[in-house]
Amino acid sequence: MPTSRERVMTSVNHREPDRIPIDLGGHRSSGIMAIAYHKLKQHLGITGGDIYVYDLVQQLAIIEPEVLDRFGVDVIELGRGFALRPADWHAWVLPDGTPCQIPAFLHPVKVGQDWHVYHADGTLMAIQKEGCLYFEQAYWPYLGSEQQEFDDVAQRLDRVMWSNIACPPAPLGYDPQGLKQLAAGAQALRASTDRAIIGLFGGNFLEIGQFMFRIDNFLAMLAGEKARTHRFLDKLLEMHLDNLRKFFSAAGPYIDIILFGDDLGMQTGPQISPRTYREFIQPRQKVLWTEVKRLADVKIMLHSCGGLYPLLPGLIDAGLDILQPVQTTCKDMEAERLKREFGQDLCFWGGGSNTRDVLGQATPEEVAADVRRRMRVLAPGGGYVFQQIHNIMADVPPENIVAMLEAVNS
Repeated sequence: MPTSRERVMTSVNHREPDRIPIDLGGHRSSGIMAIAYHKLKQHLGITGGDIYVYDLVQQLAIIEPEVLDRFGVDVIELGRGFALRPADWHAWVLPDGTPCQIPAFLHPVKVGQDWHVYHADGTLMAIQKEGCLYFEQAYWPYLGSEQQEFDDVAQRLDRVMWSNIACPPAPLGYDPQGLKQLAAGAQALRASTDRAIIGLFGGNFLEIGQFMFRIDNFLAMLAGEKARTHRFLDKLLEMHLDNLRKFFSAAGPYIDIILFGDDLGMQTGPQISPRTYREFIQPRQKVLWTEVKRLADVKIMLHSCGGLYPLLPGLIDAGLDILQPVQTTCKDMEAERLKREFGQDLCFWGGGSNTRDVLGQATPEEVAADVRRRMRVLAPGGGYVFQQIHNIMADVPPENIVAMLEAVNS
């Protein structure tokens, strides 16, 4: 019988494996919110172990080996090789009152009934409002700025919620000591598991522009300040390339897939036109992804939500291997169309359960039927790894999670 790693990579390479590979929690967009995970553990009769929230912003739980084994999960995130000591965590509480543990380097502050996260310099970066299930960005470093050269982009990015409120292997940096520890943790994880390992990198362009300027301002920049936008994106590319080379120097031999991110889509189609994508984003993605192939024999995955259909030829041309989470509920993103038109070029990682309209609302039987229908379309011939469309939300019944995962290969 093949190992999980062999199973995943067989399918990624467009060959049909012995069964459909499954991802649950292998990265920050295939996971489960901690509130839902607590309920799932109760449903499965698992009474031991704390709830470890490794992604504070989205409040995603570490999925324990007992659950991974129960559902035959074939993928694991590089971050699971880090924060392994009790001292790496401290107590917190989820919005529904469930006790949990969060990384010790994160320090949310209760302000009234809300939670705030501050930068070391006092900047308020993120707020979780009372009754909200996640943190929201509160500071945009270039908002209102006339900055033209962007030599301080790395320092400014450190004040963005999505960058500063990081996940393990953070708080390790790319300094020599941090890289040494990254390599040691990655090597130990590789030796301890036969699951395929995903290394989260990021390398965002459109999203970081939105994080830095605010979405409305950056979209206006793309349209009306092209020279300034190119200067900004060139600085990002320079930073990403430097970090990419350092990341691979430490973790490259121990991962199978590297995950980039950039939410390019909306429900109704791309955020930007194919022409704008090809002018601003695609050439820089191509530089990064070409460098990946030079550095290591790994597959390139892009997390990008939304309706991406018009952008897919450009992404393929840039060197993309794997698309995730395959949001089939968006315009022109029907599973049948994607498999027919792009199934020879892309591995589809996701699209396996309709999280928006089915997983949280239907009966277990309806959830299972939805999964089986999708598997009949997406799985034949390989080029597919199962995951639900993005993270499992807090209100999803545990019975539906079980039904979803058990239906994949039934």
